[in-house]
Amino acid sequence: MSVLRKFRQIIFRLQQKLLYSIVKTKIIGADIRRHPEESCQPTLYAMNYPSLAERLVIDRELKGQGWHTPSEQLQNKLMPGKSFFNIYKRSANPFRSRAIPVVDKYLIKQAAWMMEDPNRDITVLPVKVMWGRAPEKEQSFVRIWLQRGGTIGNRLKTIFAVIFNGRNTFVHFSEPLSLRELAGNSESAEMVARKLARVLRVHNRQVTNSVLGPDLSHRRTLVHQLPNKPLVRKVIEAEAGDDAVARQKLKDKARKYADEMASNISYTNIRFLDVLLTWVWNKIYDGISLHNVDPLKEVSKNNTIIYVPCHRSHIDYLLLSYILYHQGLQMPQIAAGINLNMPIVGSILRRGGAFFMRRTFRDNPLYAAVFDEYLHSMFTHGYSTEYFVEGGRSRTGRTLTPKAGMLAMTVRSYLRDSRKPIIFMPVYTGYEKVFEESSYLGELRGQSKKKESIFGVLGSLKAFKKSFGKVNVTFGDPIYLSEFLEGVKPGWRDESYEASGYRPDWAPTVVNQLAVRIGIEINRAASVNPVNLIALTILTAPRHSMDEQQLSQQMEAYRDLLGMAPYSHITQLPEGNGETWIEYAERLKIVSRSPHTMGDIIQTDERQAVTLTYYRNNVLHILALPSLIACLMMNNRRCTAEDLFNNVKILYPFMQSELFLHWDDSDLQEAITHWIDVFCQRGYFEKNEEFLHCLSSDNDLYPHLHGLSDHAMQTLQRYYLTIARMQQQGSGQLTAQQLEEQSTQLAQRISLLYGINSPEFFDKNLFKTLIQKMIKEDLISNNEEGVLSFDARLKPLVDLLEQTLDASLRQTIIHSL
Repeated sequence: MSVLRKFRQIIFRLQQKLLYSIVKTKIIGADIRRHPEESCQPTLYAMNYPSLAERLVIDRELKGQGWHTPSEQLQNKLMPGKSFFNIYKRSANPFRSRAIPVVDKYLIKQAAWMMEDPNRDITVLPVKVMWGRAPEKEQSFVRIWLQRGGTIGNRLKTIFAVIFNGRNTFVHFSEPLSLRELAGNSESAEMVARKLARVLRVHNRQVTNSVLGPDLSHRRTLVHQLPNKPLVRKVIEAEAGDDAVARQKLKDKARKYADEMASNISYTNIRFLDVLLTWVWNKIYDGISLHNVDPLKEVSKNNTIIYVPCHRSHIDYLLLSYILYHQGLQMPQIAAGINLNMPIVGSILRRGGAFFMRRTFRDNPLYAAVFDEYLHSMFTHGYSTEYFVEGGRSRTGRTLTPKAGMLAMTVRSYLRDSRKPIIFMPVYTGYEKVFEESSYLGELRGQSKKKESIFGVLGSLKAFKKSFGKVNVTFGDPIYLSEFLEGVKPGWRDESYEASGYRPDWAPTVVNQLAVRIGIEINRAASVNPVNLIALTILTAPRHSMDEQQLSQQMEAYRDLLGMAPYSHITQLPEGNGETWIEYAERLKIVSRSPHTMGDIIQTDERQAVTLTYYRNNVLHILALPSLIACLMMNNRRCTAEDLFNNVKILYPFMQSELFLHWDDSDLQEAITHWIDVFCQRGYFEKNEEFLHCLSSDNDLYPHLHGLSDHAMQTLQRYYLTIARMQQQGSGQLTAQQLEEQSTQLAQRISLLYGINSPEFFDKNLFKTLIQKMIKEDLISNNEEGVLSFDARLKPLVDLLEQTLDASLRQTIIHSL
């Protein structure tokens, strides 16, 4: 190395050290450590603009990722020219908003060098350095000018960008490209270079939208625009007519509504929350595991993302925004109930991206129109959005029946303008201990729900002294709205919807189908943790107590079953073994231990048992099908595979509607066949040429199968008592609402008599779902007054339930009628 080159290298390292004294970086985007660099293959680093500061950052971060730095490549002389190239040219005007595309002359020479030898290739790694994530649009002109990635047009602006935003610098690596593959059969080096530059410019726009999102309008401007939007004007004209005074009052009222609901996202506030929530997560959680995020990063480049998470806790939206921020993805606009718009907290949430909505606005067409237009503005401009289709938090741990309101508004917006594709992204959050555990327990025991207040928030701070275990967050498979609509309503794009107010006759049915599909995809993304396994196992035991060794074996058996027949390709299972899981549950105070010379007993008190039903219900759907198979076999002892399939087929639709199971008629038989094979491999079933045989009660594995069958048994008991009540009253005697109420009361009585310590056993919503499904399956019917009628079509279901359920329990139900 020449003296001059050594001197330059020393200066470069000194500049880098000086820069990093004021810069703090975070890597986002693709994990390039998964793509080990070929030692003999040169790499080109694609930047937006020529910038020494960005080169200093990229060089430092590449070394941390295990790649050769550009300076090392220069020493090795793997190819002619520089290792960096840019796709845009500096603007002489620092206020110029549009970049000037260029094709680097060295890139053309390097493409020519590669094409001289068919064995040569060049790896191209796109890198984007962002001095901060987004501007303070509503407050700081300086940050607006400096931030928007790629518009830094001269050295002075770069210096200011580093000073103002350097502590919040993000380095985005994209997946590496092969220049040889991109070149294809091209014979012109200049054409190859131009093609690469064009591809990278498109990619840069996608990355910018994915990470930063579209430019946010000034909040005040948006609030003043909404009263002039078409749907709002239509309502004002309908209500005020030609009365100018009334029209102005309604416009002012619409503007007030818009101000009440609109978010006011502030990245200063987000950076504050980042620091605060990092401290909170480290204080209360043992770790956060993230799954299946890479597909999300890919689809977020070209689509408007609507996150539809399950709703277990107020922590959900804070945690999801935190994760997206640290994964380098656009911060979502979050739908929040107006009850959260309380002093101090409401302002923080609003500046974190929350927009507030009233619980109901069915009788307020003006408010509905303003809200419709606000959502439409979000979707058509490409903002990521987040809302909870369940409406409220689940108190039982199950995925609740989705509410169609927000989905209907989303579909209406898409029928108005479908140029920007929309994707629903299901998100499953699995807690080992939910933050609101105590309040949920009180509500399940009959206490009224506490209204959110600042005092309640301050009171919850004492929970920071406790440990809440680990959290699993899994991103599900995306639901493309266009594809979904085409599947259920072919040709939907060819219709005009303006005359109907974008509310076609087919919309309610399609929206309900979409809601169910989202519930199914949320459950498909579920993860299983040690607390789920503890709950699944110990709640099936008498008095909710088990020998430690037996508990450990049965938990491991559940884990092994789910490993042999995964619920979905993204289902996560816990690591470790039964012994470590029990110790972990003791630390979380979920179970307790009673030492005994013949083997310790693991047990729960009444409070722990009720609490554990929540965590069992989180994953009950994962074991629903094998539990149903086990339940049918335990009570029939032997049957043919065909009979078993037919029996499952009778009961499955009701369990599917209740638990959002993903198998349909086309793949149910294959799933049942696979589970039969798994049971045979595990020794639970024996199979000969004609029959399936269930293992005998003296077999050591019998407790495992019996425990598994219990999960479906409680569900079938609810079905039986509902139908028994309806039959006892007679056809045409009860309305659906009356049957729901009477079934709920009967279930409460049975739970007291039999010690069924599961609040969802007498959950009125589950009875409502069952009755609606029986109507849909044409087993019962209802007239205009809602009175239910039944006939012989109900008999196969009744006969199967009577064959499956314990005789003493059936007699108790009948005597209680």
